[in-house]
Amino acid sequence: MQEQLKQIAERIKGMREIVGVDQQTIAKELGISESLYQEYENGITDIPVGVLYKLAQRYHVELASFLTGEEPRLHTYCLTRKDKGVSVERRKEYKYQSLAPGFIHKKAEPFLVVVEPDAPEAPVHYNNHPGQEFDYVLEGTMKVVLDNHEVVLNEGDSLFFDSAVNHGMKALNGKPAKFLAIIL
Repeated sequence: MQEQLKQIAERIKGMREIVGVDQQTIAKELGISESLYQEYENGITDIPVGVLYKLAQRYHVELASFLTGEEPRLHTYCLTRKDKGVSVERRKEYKYQSLAPGFIHKKAEPFLVVVEPDAPEAPVHYNNHPGQEFDYVLEGTMKVVLDNHEVVLNEGDSLFFDSAVNHGMKALNGKPAKFLAIIL
């Protein structure tokens, strides 16, 4: 995971340098401190998928470019076999698989996400990103927190929301929760 983080950090730094913008400007656009952004670029701190998504939009590249180092090329279809999505292990609490990394000019980013259970008193880790998100629970039960509003989702439940709102997920009942997340 640490090597993947370093590679992604190098890619976002390289893109920023190619565009010719300074770290302070990007940090301000992301709504974070310059020191936190520097930690992202130096591969010191885990980069939330929401931040990578914002950077991909900002630089007009596909999210997969940061994740894999390759620009998507597929135009007609992109087949992803079971458990063969591009793994994006950004945080220990969440395991992401990008389900269409090779498809160019996507109108949505589909992910298979597994939220690992942790201690009941552990805090929910928040994220936000531009656009909207649709989550469909495939297995388990999870709590979704949207700002200060909590919703419990069970297998077969779905939730559509403004993803610019701070949101976080927590697996319940001591078991992982698996869901399909589509970012629009």
